[in-house]
Amino acid sequence: MHSKIILYMTANEIRKAFLDFFASKGHTIVPSAPIVVKNDPTLMFTNAGMNQFKDIFLGEAPAKSSRVVDTQRCLRVSGKHNDLEEVGIDTYHHTMFEMLGNWSFGDYFKKDAIAWSWELLTEVYKLPKDRLYVTYFEGDQKEGLETDTETLELWKQYVDESHILPGNKKDNFWEMGETGPCGPCSEIHFDSRPDNERVEVDGAKLVNADHDQVIEIWNNVFMQFNRLKDSSLQPLPAKHVDTGMGFERLVRVLQGKTSNYDTDIFQPLIQFIADKSGKQYNAAAKPGEEGWNEAVAMRVLADHIRAISFAIADGQLPSNNKAGYVIRRILRRAVRYSYQYLGFKDPFINQLVPLLAEQFKSVFDELWEQKDFVQKVVLEEEISFLRTLDRGLQKIYTYIFEQDAVGVPSLDYLSEHDDSSTIDAKNYFINNPENLKHRIISYYGDVKPSIDGKTAFELFDSNGFPLDLTKLIASDFGFTVDEHDFNVYLQEQKNRSRAATAIDTGDWIVLKQDDSVEFVGYDETEAVAHVVKYRKVTAKGKEQYQIVLDKTPFYAESGGQVGDKGELVFPDGEIVYVTDTKKENGLTVHFTDTLPEGISDALTAIVEPALRHSSESNHSATHLLHAALKQVLGTHVNQKGSLVNADYLRFDFSHFAKVTDEEIAQIEAIVNAKIRENINLKEERNVPYQQALNSGVTALFGEKYGDYVRVITFDDDFSKELCGGTHVNATGQIGFFKITSESAVAAGVRRIEAITGIAAENYINAQSLLINQLKELLKNPKDITKSIESLISENAGLKKELEKSVLEKAAGLKDDLAKTAENINGINFIAQKVALPNADAIKNLAYNLKDIVNDLFLVLAADIDGKPSLTVMIAENLVKDKGLNAGKIVGELAKEIEGRGGGQPFYAMAGGKDVTGIDRALEKAKSFVA
Repeated sequence: MHSKIILYMTANEIRKAFLDFFASKGHTIVPSAPIVVKNDPTLMFTNAGMNQFKDIFLGEAPAKSSRVVDTQRCLRVSGKHNDLEEVGIDTYHHTMFEMLGNWSFGDYFKKDAIAWSWELLTEVYKLPKDRLYVTYFEGDQKEGLETDTETLELWKQYVDESHILPGNKKDNFWEMGETGPCGPCSEIHFDSRPDNERVEVDGAKLVNADHDQVIEIWNNVFMQFNRLKDSSLQPLPAKHVDTGMGFERLVRVLQGKTSNYDTDIFQPLIQFIADKSGKQYNAAAKPGEEGWNEAVAMRVLADHIRAISFAIADGQLPSNNKAGYVIRRILRRAVRYSYQYLGFKDPFINQLVPLLAEQFKSVFDELWEQKDFVQKVVLEEEISFLRTLDRGLQKIYTYIFEQDAVGVPSLDYLSEHDDSSTIDAKNYFINNPENLKHRIISYYGDVKPSIDGKTAFELFDSNGFPLDLTKLIASDFGFTVDEHDFNVYLQEQKNRSRAATAIDTGDWIVLKQDDSVEFVGYDETEAVAHVVKYRKVTAKGKEQYQIVLDKTPFYAESGGQVGDKGELVFPDGEIVYVTDTKKENGLTVHFTDTLPEGISDALTAIVEPALRHSSESNHSATHLLHAALKQVLGTHVNQKGSLVNADYLRFDFSHFAKVTDEEIAQIEAIVNAKIRENINLKEERNVPYQQALNSGVTALFGEKYGDYVRVITFDDDFSKELCGGTHVNATGQIGFFKITSESAVAAGVRRIEAITGIAAENYINAQSLLINQLKELLKNPKDITKSIESLISENAGLKKELEKSVLEKAAGLKDDLAKTAENINGINFIAQKVALPNADAIKNLAYNLKDIVNDLFLVLAADIDGKPSLTVMIAENLVKDKGLNAGKIVGELAKEIEGRGGGQPFYAMAGGKDVTGIDRALEKAKSFVA
């Protein structure tokens, strides 16, 4: 801990002081953008404070205010900025963190940014000046970038030259990715070591040297360039300031702590975890020391619940792909640490959500408002992964048990050396892993057998087991894991994924410097326009073009509504079809497969009217559906996702129970009543955001709204939402609304799919035709439902009679087959083909024969609906004394019928393709006892 803390400030006070300071310097305080990124194909999550301003830096959107300040929720667990495996191990990495930032868009530059950062740190926060170090960009000859002498000279006004350090491109030239805005930066570092250590080693030597007590707290980025696809640097239209101060690190410094986790940001969560687990949090524990694993686990949980909760609150549910998979991976990492080191075998992490929501109340209220929903989602994910964890453990136990080829003790060895009288040794030991562990370790001694890389990868890929978890469990049994082969399989998967999603995007070719884009699609479906810029894109081996127009009627995919399709008609009559329209950093981008030569000439952009109308009908129906759901199910219903296209609509919403048939009927009735009312669309543009909220409008969590919004109303007392999509002029144009399905998407999230207009009419006609066909088949009964119920009942009765007949037949076969037993070397061998209709009947027959024939080696073959079936039953004493194994034997026999099979040592089955091989299989069976 550094000495002489001048004043103590809570985390909330520190955050407020930052915002208030820059507000006093003329900055507008703006809210955090959602942690989940939309309309930017290069990012899944907000990983830096500048993400929401990227289009301003690129000159693709005007700045509403030239100076802003904020605290931004960020997530770094994928791509270039990937800190996940460090989280909990060290004292300062996090998945979700707050980035305090002050911004200048073409306004002030280096002089004011540097002066204000020094003023805030030393005069407001009262940090000791002699513990602060600053850096400047030393230049880069390869890039043709000169030393940032301006920054150096500015810092000399405030800081001793021994505390001003040059930095290379890696440390002092900030880039958010391979392309995009970038520029030199100046970092501020703080040395929190005790005075005696500072005397021994100069802090300047530890800056950017990964020392956990000499850490970067602030970075002033001077945005001057745009990195192009060819790696060249292009000057930005204007110079900007982008600063980022890690809130968690700042609080640590100001509260005099040596770890971010010892501050009041994390301690309430950590102490709650410690109390519930009954374990003490030892912050000072080092790797290998007692309490280390528990301390890491508590830090992991306290960190991960933040990322998980805010991502869910911002609309990203855990799933098996893209951003959803990242959130699921973070949650499963937390569950793993909770399960392994804190002893939580039942769901626990969800209990942290209310505490976290309370902590951020009045800072990020979206979590507080959805805390019950978020907790429910986390709970269900925990339950699911704990089941997966159990299945994965069973898979590992099974693998370890069955490795005869590398000397794992055989069944007879394990049976003979265990006190239990159980015969099914495999199941016994898998269900009693401690006994299995003891037997295997004693059997191997110092030998270290290995779990192969393919199995480890399957555990990772199918069961969500990270490699370190598999290694940990394997080590308990004295096993290692073939990490080399695991990484080979992992890399192959990455290569396949990369190949499937690889996109090669060229740089924009600019035709007009004034690239402001006017969207006229709310009022028109046709417009005369010019190309502002275009670029070529190659994806999955297919070339496409992306085109930006200065005026467009095309709606770009957003808010769940798909992008418009249509035509670009050029003066020479050439027509280019627009296959899709998307939004990227505020730009409307038109996708085409071809590009004409005369692209600089005026063109006519025409939206496909039929597709647009169908999408509009489904979008307006979605608004009516949302309002009806709140009316029928309750005001807790909130939109969690939607898809609106020309064919159907899909609406995800928060609700904790299945929507009943009665409720669906009510919802449909309400929506169709509003359609028949033919309510006129009330559209309000450029409404001040707060004014819109005060009017009772429905706003969606996870959406980033500007200062001015568009309000869509169908009856002020029914449906009033913020929305940027296109809509019908009156509800009557929707025609008719029909729900086609209702299902679960995730914990606490239901999904309704529905259709409107012609699609709904066709659906009803198809259902009516189906009912009429059923009536004809049933001879036109008065009550079709009762007639079908009667058929079902009659069918069930016939099935029971058939099953009884089969059982009687099998019972009769038992005695006949017993008489065919041939004694070979003390084994009663039976190998026969039987005429039974299913596997269950054959299994019953096998077990019945086992009861009346001692020393039995039985092979039964059958032709079941044209497919061959083999069953092998071996008496337990033959398994033990003779080393016979039904699973292995049936596998060999299955080769004769072009099939595969397996099972337990005393009972196994196989199926195949070639019924002509049945006789060969029966003949081959005798070779195992001869």
